[in-house]
Amino acid sequence: MAYIDYYNILGVNKNASQDDIKKAYKKLARKYHPDLNPNDPNAHRKFQEINEANEVLSDPEKRKKYDQYGENWKHADEYESQRQQYSRQGNGFAGTGGFTNDGGTYWSSSGDGSEFSDFFESMFGSRRGGSSRSNYGFRGQDYTTELSLSLMDAAKTHKQVISVNGKNLRITVPAGVANGQTIKLKGQGGPGTNGGPDGDLYITFVIPDDSRFKRIGDDLYLTVPLDLYTAILGGEQIIDTLDSKVKLKIKPGTQNNSKVRLKGKGFPVYKKDGQCGDLIVTYSIEIPTNLTEKQKDLFREIQSLN
Repeated sequence: MAYIDYYNILGVNKNASQDDIKKAYKKLARKYHPDLNPNDPNAHRKFQEINEANEVLSDPEKRKKYDQYGENWKHADEYESQRQQYSRQGNGFAGTGGFTNDGGTYWSSSGDGSEFSDFFESMFGSRRGGSSRSNYGFRGQDYTTELSLSLMDAAKTHKQVISVNGKNLRITVPAGVANGQTIKLKGQGGPGTNGGPDGDLYITFVIPDDSRFKRIGDDLYLTVPLDLYTAILGGEQIIDTLDSKVKLKIKPGTQNNSKVRLKGKGFPVYKKDGQCGDLIVTYSIEIPTNLTEKQKDLFREIQSLN
């Protein structure tokens, strides 16, 4: 696996503070966000690299492991466990060599640097003569990406093609995904090494606010303008749902901000076919303006009757 320099990706040095890393990430994420570069695959790839680097360097524990073990930081605990087990068996390290984070080099120094300890051979294989007989596989790196969807797209199961690390993947997006929700695609991350399993791909959905519907959980909220005359006398009103139109009966004397709940006309429930939340309609009564004198006289007459 090629070594990835997360510090270089964010444009900071190895002594950067957490605040420096946070500022660098925000600046680059805004610059390369897919929404601002919809037709630029290089920007999309760069955005993924930035997220990956930030995920590691913004976490002090992960950063510590990365600084010591490089791209194999995820296997630090495994290495320490193997080292301790090896040590308990009465074996030690020759010299002070070990992992370096200079591109994934593993070495052990016994003074002249020519010999590798048995421990390293058991984990990574002998490297004498350029050969490798490792019997210890490393799991591939996990990838993360974002996928932007409109509310309408999120409401239906459909196919999407996404580009991850230079590879196009055709995925099925289940109806009902939520803004900020992350799903895992097993084995779609980085390739494993020495026969280890491939990493996973984590996709986070970004669903901007819709101009008509407000979504809270599986329920949708819709504000419908209602003219004064229909509110007073009653009548009918045709409104939009997420996927159709329905006709509502308006009761005489309907008050401003009164609500009606339409069962099952809300947002699809995630991975529960046929189940939907409710649609809550709020009536907003519009007061007429620019009345003629005759209309005003009629309202004055009504007022006098009251």
